[in-house]
Amino acid sequence: MLELALLSRCQPYNSIINMSYHSPQSSKNESESNSQILLIIGMFLGAGILLFVLFNLLVSGLITIIPPSLEQKLGTVVAPVYEKQAVDSPQQTTLNQLLDRLEANLPEKQKKNNQYKVLYIPEDTVNALAVPGNIVIIYQGLLKEVESENELMMVLGHELGHFANRDHLRTLGNVLVLRMTIFYILGDANIFNSIIANTVRAISKAQYSQKQEKQADEFGLMLLDKTYNQVSGATDFFAKLSEKQHRDFDFLASHPAPSKRVKEIKRLIKQKKYSIGSTKPLPKTLKLD
Repeated sequence: MLELALLSRCQPYNSIINMSYHSPQSSKNESESNSQILLIIGMFLGAGILLFVLFNLLVSGLITIIPPSLEQKLGTVVAPVYEKQAVDSPQQTTLNQLLDRLEANLPEKQKKNNQYKVLYIPEDTVNALAVPGNIVIIYQGLLKEVESENELMMVLGHELGHFANRDHLRTLGNVLVLRMTIFYILGDANIFNSIIANTVRAISKAQYSQKQEKQADEFGLMLLDKTYNQVSGATDFFAKLSEKQHRDFDFLASHPAPSKRVKEIKRLIKQKKYSIGSTKPLPKTLKLD
């Protein structure tokens, strides 16, 4: 009986000893469990990043092969949004005549498949846009800022450069472009109709990268030289933006870093050995008070 009592009294202490003895093993198990959880989370994150990169590569590839017919179809439903704001005016007629002169000097591949037009919108917004359907939007506010025909032609040529490099499609967003492609393959009208509003919104918020800007400027310079046999006025509009960055110019939001671009354009002029001549005054219909 005495032995049983002693054993009974010692039992709690034995439990404590046993618990303390197993404690290191429990801690080790918890550490291993945490490591496994972190490993699983890391694998999921890694897989997500990989899928994101692959998705972007896929869509970038799709952009290069999107047929003109799909882009034109998108343009037929996007254009009316801007046509409602545009005005059939002497300004719009003259702008299209200037664009035609640039278009005559486009590379054959681009000239063959496309016909461009300008929509003139009489708003004080200082901006120009490249819109699906080969449409260049010019706002009245931009016209008020330019002082020569050459300066304006560089802006128009720059927008044609965005078309040449399909930047106007890249800025629509990967998801939107993918949905466009699905529509084209499946012919699902519901998908196409649902992306119209998203497309207009994406265009208004579009912002080009420095690489895209550089390529568009280089393209604009090429057209300016072919049209006038010199590139006078090429930097004038962008230099003006650089000096007035404190003003609320929409062009600054979609076409960033004007000061850097002026330097780059001057470097390109020197590299390509373009001539500098004199600028032509704006046509009378484009001189706005």
